[in-house]
Amino acid sequence: MPQSVTVGQDARPIAVLFREGKGPPVVWLGGFKSDMRATKATALDDWAKENGRAFLRFDYSGHGESGGDFEDGTISRWLEDALSVIERFVTERPIFVGSSMGGWISLLAARHLMETRPEIAPAGMVLIAPAVDMTERLMWDRFPEALRKGVQETGVYHRPSAYSDDPYPITWKLIEDGRRHLILDRPIQTGCPVHILQGMEDPDVPWDHALRLVEHLPGDSVSLTLIKDGDHRLSRPEDIERLMMAVAGMP
Repeated sequence: MPQSVTVGQDARPIAVLFREGKGPPVVWLGGFKSDMRATKATALDDWAKENGRAFLRFDYSGHGESGGDFEDGTISRWLEDALSVIERFVTERPIFVGSSMGGWISLLAARHLMETRPEIAPAGMVLIAPAVDMTERLMWDRFPEALRKGVQETGVYHRPSAYSDDPYPITWKLIEDGRRHLILDRPIQTGCPVHILQGMEDPDVPWDHALRLVEHLPGDSVSLTLIKDGDHRLSRPEDIERLMMAVAGMP
């Protein structure tokens, strides 16, 4: 059964699964509309169990087993969820594993922790198809003008999804708030090694987006693995194996 952490002024309950273990704890930061029991997170938990590693995963508000409405979600809100959980459970420098939007959240959380809690800032990061600045670069910039006007006038666009029968609500609040957290306009400091896994057949986060991120990580040890036939999810057995090797290879 998940534990619960209360976050924010609205006291939203955040569902958390935490496995005790040794070595740098591995922290899973999931993607937009994903949840902590999805394929990669569950596979990582199995790996952590087999290797005696501490493993922390959680659902952002409005996701999975956590409270709150998805349409109330913003990058600020989900970052607050992540930081609250990390500060509650992590006592040494962890390894962040961020998938899609979780890659962006990982980089934002690392920056915050380096400034405020360096003793629990990440010792390494593995980013899977990192959707950095996604609200602007992968959503707003791709929207035709009529759709942009519609979002501003109605407050929400229900975007069809390849991963769910239900459309994803993209709110104007999400777009506006995302602009407070854009990081691809300056060098990004992580204070730790970064390994990026990116599929070249990814329709949601193009592989050149990962290259752009690498260009903005000038001061850190960065490696990029491009998977020629890989999609956005990178959940095939061979993709999971690459993920395990990347996490195991972190200090």
